[in-house]
Amino acid sequence: MEPGRAGCLLLLLLLPAAAAPGGFDPYRVLGVGRSSSQADIKKAYKRLAREWHPDKNKDPGAEDKFIQISKAYEILSNEEKRANFDRYGDAGESQGFSQQQHRQFHRFHDGFYFDESFFHFPFNSERRDTSDEKYLLHFSHYINEIVPDSFKKPYLIKITSDWCFSCIHIEPVWKEVAQELEALGAGIGVVHAGYERRLAHHLGAHSTPTLLGLINGKITFFHNAVVRENLRQFVENLLPANLVEKITDKNYIRFLSHWRKDNKPHVLLFDHMPVVPLLYKLTAFAYRDYLSFGYVYVGLRGTEELSSQYNINVYTPTMMVFKEHIDRPADVVQAREMKKQLIDDFLSQNKFLMVARLTSQGMFQELCPVKKSHRQRKHCVVLFTEEGEKFAEAYEAFLTFAVANTKDTLRFVHIYSDRQPEFADALLMDEEKYHGRSAVVILERRNNAGKIAYKALEEAWQGSKEDNFILLDLLDQLRTDPGLLSSETVVADLNDELAPMFLIRWFYSTMDYISDWWDSLFHSNWREMMPLLSLLFSALFILFGTVIVQAFSDSSDTRDAPPSGKEEMATKTEKNDASFSKESNSRIPKKSFVEVTELTDINYTSNLVRLRPGHMNVVLILSNSTKTPLLQKFALEVYMFTGSSSLHFSFLSLDKHREWLEYLLEFAQDAAPIPNQYDKHFLERDYTGYVLALNGHKKYFCLFKPHRSGDEGGTLGLCEDYDALQHAEARGKSSCSPGSRSIKNKLHKLSFWMERLLEGSLQRFYIPSWPALD
Repeated sequence: MEPGRAGCLLLLLLLPAAAAPGGFDPYRVLGVGRSSSQADIKKAYKRLAREWHPDKNKDPGAEDKFIQISKAYEILSNEEKRANFDRYGDAGESQGFSQQQHRQFHRFHDGFYFDESFFHFPFNSERRDTSDEKYLLHFSHYINEIVPDSFKKPYLIKITSDWCFSCIHIEPVWKEVAQELEALGAGIGVVHAGYERRLAHHLGAHSTPTLLGLINGKITFFHNAVVRENLRQFVENLLPANLVEKITDKNYIRFLSHWRKDNKPHVLLFDHMPVVPLLYKLTAFAYRDYLSFGYVYVGLRGTEELSSQYNINVYTPTMMVFKEHIDRPADVVQAREMKKQLIDDFLSQNKFLMVARLTSQGMFQELCPVKKSHRQRKHCVVLFTEEGEKFAEAYEAFLTFAVANTKDTLRFVHIYSDRQPEFADALLMDEEKYHGRSAVVILERRNNAGKIAYKALEEAWQGSKEDNFILLDLLDQLRTDPGLLSSETVVADLNDELAPMFLIRWFYSTMDYISDWWDSLFHSNWREMMPLLSLLFSALFILFGTVIVQAFSDSSDTRDAPPSGKEEMATKTEKNDASFSKESNSRIPKKSFVEVTELTDINYTSNLVRLRPGHMNVVLILSNSTKTPLLQKFALEVYMFTGSSSLHFSFLSLDKHREWLEYLLEFAQDAAPIPNQYDKHFLERDYTGYVLALNGHKKYFCLFKPHRSGDEGGTLGLCEDYDALQHAEARGKSSCSPGSRSIKNKLHKLSFWMERLLEGSLQRFYIPSWPALD
């Protein structure tokens, strides 16, 4: 062998070993030794995550450091990945090469085999345009932030990788379109398939480059030529078709008059473009829960009356917000070039009517927030009324009063008593003088559990001058004397009046499923189509096999003599009884009690980590002091679901395994936000009553947060009798104290949550791996 060739071969053999020490070392990132236990690794991760989280640490490199910390913990918390790294210096994420080895392998080729300048092709990822770095996504970021944000704006996502010729070809078009769409309000994301294979697989990308859109949590693939016009149209097609209504002289009065039905302000954009601008459509999607949008093409014949009515300058784009009065706009903005920031500032100040109607608990919390300090008091003046002409005069008088007395510390709202009877009865005390009449209540929310301080006008509201003077005098006193709100109560959550019916939700879900299937049928490759084709051929085989077997069985049956009439009747009766018994048994629980086992480190692997596919473990979180009442209530709520063999029921002691629960809740976006996860109240949080449905095979969980019954929770609900299930523990000592009632109320509506769990409609929180249960 020639000396030069032998030297090259020796260098190739020694290269991986030389590259490993300078590569990504999860032990060095977390600051732990190779012999550290899982508990030490977990403590180091939590300490570093708290220190380097981007929401707390304003260092420019905090985000990159936090990603490294998360990546290191993902490797070391998984025993298989940790063993691979200890053995090969790689966790199995990059197909045999670490990132550093991959880069040095490129440099080796650069120096010994070819010169990149000869091809004018940037093979090395380090020489590429770095504009994509700010759009890079990793799995947890995508699940916890991008997917929820897709309900406010659509995302255009690119899946790319190294050594991808087509990726370089589309780079100039992608860069131009990404900058343009981001300025309009769309989201941009980039996934590197080499380093985020799990996310690329989750998105269904089997090749690079792949472009896809994400909106309302739904993924749509891009299949056309990568040019600017096609990408813009693709993002525009992701948006619903009825976001913006075309407005002319014939329909503008009808459109603006819908404020009472929609309970929303209405926005009109006057512009000289024949089509609705994409910026306006994206804005309409972002604010669709608060505002209704219309577009007026001022160059179109049939809009002259509308432009004249509101004195529109046809040469300058103009945006108007209309509230209760359609003859004049509540607010106007005019600019030669409408920018996203200008529109957001304008609309965020006009999200509600002057006297908005409370239709949901979320709207109530936004309009009447809980006070944060004495300087940030927010008082709500609520008109309790009903629908119909009989109450129109009282409402108009209240609206006139609200317009004349609007202040930053006051919010005027109204509510239909017949649609929110529990809320009305709690504040009006069901007094006779208010029956069939309107009433006014001044209130202040004290906490998120429903506690309210309030004062009601002594007499019913008729809208007279005397009523106006009385209300104005109370509001003047309230500015200097907050103690005027002397009454306190706890109210239940408001009903969601605008929530779609179950049949409508089911219809839309079915249509989305059919649309996805139809799209995949024409655009999927053969590898993706193989499961569908296999299922189709299996069904045909079973069908024809059944026909052939039936044909032979029928021919053999004809040789036998037919049974007599009495025998035939008796046989039919036995079959009917058997089928009825079988059907009945499948609908009722198999046992007269609920098996609830404690989840410990002994049975943790068998009951969760290695749980069979399709099976779930429903785990109740409790403490030693709440064990008995919570288990009783839990058994009552889940008893009707014990007939399913795929469900297992357990409980977890919060006193023993708080750290395990805290780790899981970090992946639930609303349950325990990371910025506030580690503070002085870390060990004081009450998680009793939380229920987690754990899918061990697919590594996700669904979360039930306990029903909050307020400070006077003991007065709500009844102490349930466990004898209904004939359980052995039901014959023991009963606990019906106010404290037990309050504890049991935490699992209120758990049965409805279980129904949604079986339907598959609950939000899922995915985790990298199941943590150890110490």
